[in-house]
Parts: sequence; structure tokens; C-alpha cells
Amino acid sequence: MPTDYNLPVGPFHPLLEEAEFFKIKLDGEVVADIEMETGWMHRGIEKISEESTFDQSIFAVERICGICSASHPFACVNAFEDIDDIDIPLRARYIRSLVGELERIHSHLLWLGLAGHFIGYDTLWMWAWKYREPILEIIEKTTGNRNHYAMFRIGGVRRDFAPSLSDELNEKLDTVARKLTMVTKAAMDDPVLKSRLSGVGVLTKEAAIDYCAVGPTARASGVAIDVRKDEPYAAYDLVDFEVVVQEGGDVFAKTVVRILEVFESIKIIRQCIKALSKTGGAIFNDAKSISAGEGIGRHEAPRGEVFHYIRSDGSNRPVRHKIRAPSYVNIPTYKASCVGENLADVLITLAAVDPCYCCTERSVKMQDENGKELTESLLKRSQDKTEELIRELGEYEAWRYL
Repeated sequence: MPTDYNLPVGPFHPLLEEAEFFKIKLDGEVVADIEMETGWMHRGIEKISEESTFDQSIFAVERICGICSASHPFACVNAFEDIDDIDIPLRARYIRSLVGELERIHSHLLWLGLAGHFIGYDTLWMWAWKYREPILEIIEKTTGNRNHYAMFRIGGVRRDFAPSLSDELNEKLDTVARKLTMVTKAAMDDPVLKSRLSGVGVLTKEAAIDYCAVGPTARASGVAIDVRKDEPYAAYDLVDFEVVVQEGGDVFAKTVVRILEVFESIKIIRQCIKALSKTGGAIFNDAKSISAGEGIGRHEAPRGEVFHYIRSDGSNRPVRHKIRAPSYVNIPTYKASCVGENLADVLITLAAVDPCYCCTERSVKMQDENGKELTESLLKRSQDKTEELIRELGEYEAWRYL
């Protein structure tokens, strides 16, 4: 019997939070090759932004991802401000960093819980998500929303940080730090967990550099890159924190990096709270217009560097808005970390980079079986497919499949 198999994973799969399609070529139980097919989540955010005003663009990119709903606006306003070299008030700089780090904590705890769930360690899942909840509560009290915070604007922030929240935020950070210390000791000392994750899906330092990996994916492979340190923005040059680096490059190292980064984020937030108690003044510099020119904005999102390029022609809309999310460069590292691994380890290796497929997606060219490019929209093809199913199966049976 042949030992070579092609195994499709997706576009809908229990381990994929969003639609994506992986084609895995197997030699027995060993992965010989793996490819990703994009196009399942594309929503045309860049095009929407180019048809929106500058202020509307910030809200549009916030909808790219619920977990990164501060990350994209952060990079977006940095790009707008780069065009005209707009300064933002000191108080707004601290508030931006505070919101960014609150998001990093809740994102890393969400990932930690999912990681536990994926390997059958549901106690870790329930712990991590339980202790993530107080962070979401304080985000809601600070911004008005648990996700999609609508805090960023060109020249500063939209809402001030209420001094009355300082004590409550510090108390919740104390609780998270104490509980996460307990969780860390329990998880990291678990011999089953360590043996399941150690040595699995190794991404070497050389491969991380070759694939231009960013964020925890790169730092777990010994690459000490972090936009907050390398090219400081907001208040990151005013606070003290360490870039967490591990050398293992495996799934275990990626887990350690994210856990330790939560403690660094707590350290940053405490410094921001203290600084805000002594820093008054405006929370935005009211920029009336954006000149013609180009700007870039970078932000160290929980998954790594998110990059926005914006070109303005002097009107009230961007004429070009290009977005590169961290998952766009992190996901392809599976070529180095999954090939040669056992099939049972592939999905947790893919999950270890914390992929965000809706951040990554790009439009794709559609071709028929003869290679001719199809020009009709994906929406039109979806509608036609629905009508075809109804005709073939009858309305009742068709809706069972839709």
C-alpha cells in the first residue's frame, strides 16, 4: 500500500478558530510538505479604508481582529502621525501604552487557555480564561468596551484614563500576577506538559531570521526583536521593561515567552498608572488635516510587529493603505517547524505561533480549470452556489447544508 497521503486541514477544523486551508503531504505519519491556501477570510479592509475618511479608517482597521483591536489602530495612527510628524501629548502617550499592554495580557492569556485546550489540558484553559476576565473588565471600564476599544485618534486618544480606576487596576494586576505565578508553577513543573511541548515544532534562530518571524515566535527562537525597544513610540521609551527571549525555539519556549511577557506588561502598566497620576494636560493634539505624503506606523502587537503604510494626497482620505500583520510572516514558518514532524504535533505547532487568519488574509486571483482568470466577485459565486444547491436538493434539504 502507498505511504504518501495528502491530508486536507480546513478550511473549517476544530483547531482552527477561523477559516483557513492547509494541505499536508504525509509520508506515513511524518509530514513531508505543507502548504497554506489563503482567501477564505478576506474582507477588503484596505480597500474599505481607502474609501473612508482618515478618522473612519481607524475604526475600520480596528475591525480586522477582535483580539488585536488596539494593535491595528495603534499602528494606523502612528502612520498618520508620521506623515506630518504630529506630536502627541505626554498623557496620551501613557494611555496608549497602558491600553496596548492590557491587550497584550488578555491576548496572551487567551492563547494560553487555548493552548491548554488543544492538548487536552482543560484545567489550564479554565484557569487562564478565568484570570483573563478581570483584565477584560478593566479594559471595559477604561475604554467603554471589552473589545474594539475605539480609543485611538490622530494626535492622541479619545478618552482619558480616570484616576479613580488606578487602585482597582492595581488590585486586579496583583490578582493576575499572583494567580499566573501559581498557574506557571503548576504548568511548567508538569512532566506530562513539558514532555508534550519540549522539542516539538522547533524553529531555529536561523530559520526565524530567514522567514522574518516577529514577536514571541521570533523571541522564542533567540531573536531579540521588539519594536517597543528597537524603535520606541508612545511611552515605551519612558518605562522600564525587558524583552523576553528564549533559545529553544519549540512550542514550550513559545509558551514560556508569552507567560513571562504578561509579567513585563504588568510592570509597564504599573509605571503608566504612576506616571498618569503625576501627568496632567490634554489627551490629544487636534490635528485638522493630513498633508500629502507617506507614513509608516509600527506597533509591537501581542503576536509581533504590525505594520501600516499610508499614502495621502492631501485630501481627507488615504489613497493607499497597506497592512502587514505579524501572522503574515509567522505562519509561513511552518515550512521550517512542521516538515519532518509527526502529524500529531503539526496542529499544536501551527497553533503555537498564535495565528490570526483574518489579520493575514489577502485577496486571491480566481482561475477556472483552464487557468482563465475569473472576474466575478466571491460574493456572486457564493450566491450562485446557494441557488444551485436549492435547485438540486430542494429548499429544505439545501438549508441543512448551508
